Amino acid sequence: MPRKTDVRGPGNLPPDPRDLIGRDHELSWLAQELTEDGGRLLTLLGVGGVGKTRIALRAAEQARQAYPDGVWVVELSWLRAQGQLPLAVMEAVRLADQSTGSAIEALSVWAQDKRLLLVLDSCEHLLADCAALAADLLSAAPGLRILATSRERLGLVGERVLAVDPLPVAAEGTPSGGELSDAEALFVRRAATADSAFSSGSFVLDDGSRHQVAAICRALDGIPLAIELAAARLASYSLDKLHDLLTDRLRSRFDVLATERGGEGPPRHWTLRTTIGWSHELCAPLERLLWARLSVFAGTFTRGAATWVCAGGPLPAERVADVLLRLHEQSIVLRHPADPDRFRLLDTVREYGAEWLRGLGEEEDVRRRHREHYRRFAREACSDWNSSRQVAWCERVFAEQANLRAAVECALEEPGGRVALEMAGSVGFLWRNCGMPRDAQWCLDRVLAVAHEPGPELVLALWARGAVAMNQGDLDVMRGWGVQCAEAAREFGDPGMIRASAYLTGGYLALVGRLPEAVDVLAADPPPSVGMDWRGAALVMNSLGVAYSHLYAGDHEKARAAARATLAGSERCGERWARAFADAMIAQLDAAQGDFEAARRNCRAALTGHRLLHNTLGLAFTLDVLAEAETTAGDGRFAARVQGVSERIWELLGRSQMNSPQQIAARRARERTLRDRLGDETYEQAYADGAAMSYDEGLDYALNPDAPGVPGAPGA
Repeated sequence: MPRKTDVRGPGNLPPDPRDLIGRDHELSWLAQELTEDGGRLLTLLGVGGVGKTRIALRAAEQARQAYPDGVWVVELSWLRAQGQLPLAVMEAVRLADQSTGSAIEALSVWAQDKRLLLVLDSCEHLLADCAALAADLLSAAPGLRILATSRERLGLVGERVLAVDPLPVAAEGTPSGGELSDAEALFVRRAATADSAFSSGSFVLDDGSRHQVAAICRALDGIPLAIELAAARLASYSLDKLHDLLTDRLRSRFDVLATERGGEGPPRHWTLRTTIGWSHELCAPLERLLWARLSVFAGTFTRGAATWVCAGGPLPAERVADVLLRLHEQSIVLRHPADPDRFRLLDTVREYGAEWLRGLGEEEDVRRRHREHYRRFAREACSDWNSSRQVAWCERVFAEQANLRAAVECALEEPGGRVALEMAGSVGFLWRNCGMPRDAQWCLDRVLAVAHEPGPELVLALWARGAVAMNQGDLDVMRGWGVQCAEAAREFGDPGMIRASAYLTGGYLALVGRLPEAVDVLAADPPPSVGMDWRGAALVMNSLGVAYSHLYAGDHEKARAAARATLAGSERCGERWARAFADAMIAQLDAAQGDFEAARRNCRAALTGHRLLHNTLGLAFTLDVLAEAETTAGDGRFAARVQGVSERIWELLGRSQMNSPQQIAARRARERTLRDRLGDETYEQAYADGAAMSYDEGLDYALNPDAPGVPGAPGA
């Protein structure tokens, strides 16, 4: 019988930490449109701060069960550079594609047989790119629906648009005894989360305050973000004072705007902009300055990053943390729900800060400081990569992905410069080793299209680009970059870099079957010790390459000895990347020798390591090894489910079993064996169970199938 489960399945839909007030009409429309008979491109249209994102996320959550291949949310507000949109979508859906085609082609192939919902949030500044992406994907994938939020429509044929209006407000003169309007309910709820020690005592909603709340909501045109910003001010002002400020001073500003624009009533986007400006005016001078400088960050940022980038002039470094917390108390800056040291600005608030920064004449200087901060971050990560802090660095790279992209883009404004070369090389190295080869290729191709003087930055950039080509199986390209890397290393004269370049030249020889030559190159001139920087990491990879060369040659004894040498080297320095591959190879050798318990143990060690570093390729290979061991001497249903989990992860790479005839044949042989053992119906159900699991659910199951709450576990 099919197992019962409450598995969420694939997707990255975030939990909504706040209740949604009202919006029954919008949610009803979306519920209808997100069914099989609805439109395939839906756009929620409205001014900034009106609540489009929250409505989209709530509707997507309610429709989630209709999309077995997941609901995937792509936040676009931080994207600025041309060509980054497909990469952002690939990152959101965890598509670690290793092919050499374009990112759009990879997305189209991945999505073509899936039923999924893609939420593109904040499209207005990338309208042409979003329209082109939507047209390509909808044409390639008949089971795809796209829900966009934007201030302007995408303009494609078949686009269905719903205008999102502000929340209803009570008309002036409405008796106070009735039910709260949606706008009033939002104000009251947000007021309850403001500082409990108000300047005139706790906020209480009675007949008198009800009239004031209604007047405030009318002055703010029912725009949710404007209401939330105003309610947050109850931590500093009494309701009476807040009412006076908003209904008198704010309205006078609207009158000025209306006069300037020919006497017409103020549009709603003026309301939000004026409210943000009012919030800005109420900030202390240092708060306004920090707000402006924080606008250079893309995505989230830490207190430490804010201090390094934003301190200077009248804002000393020791004051930044306190001023940042004051902005948080006023809802100008939001705290990350999972990491209390991370903050972010809402799009409209960031836009206002960016305009103010330009007006101050500081934009170029603060952008340069942002670039330098992340240049320093990448340099430190590369110098410490081959250490016990490798996993922590990988997590930081993921958390800072948006800022790293922005900093690299800033550096690439001068692609022939030393800063661009250093940033592309170091960040490209990190992206390649953290499972983001497309991002690495994006910046490395741009910087290496320009001639550069010899030096360590050039060697690292060439090495990283060759390593990306290795992942993609593009052997001719890999060989070309390897030759250039070796030449640059010799010209610079650094022995560690010369040895590191052997990873590309020896790896190429191994992959084309010239195995004795590969061993000679990879094992040549071993250093007395391995350092912690990227060169040390490359040397550990060289050792791993020797092990694989022996494995491909069929010499299992030498392969095991080389893999154990790699493990020993990895354990000495504390790194996990090569260690996980060595664990998987030893598991494969264990299974070949009939030691299936050891094979399971080493597979799970490898899965743990690859997962920590987001190494999708390593995970896919290791899952196949685990499925092979279980097929030969284990639980057939478990093996079939792992086979399904593996296939789901191979899809993320764009090439099943890396198009290897031997590995594809081995997978088909496992399937035949399992069908014979279990019967077709049982095999297909178990395989489908595994394929239906999300990335994390599938890995949890493979690592510990009997754990409570794990999909496929007894009783699940």
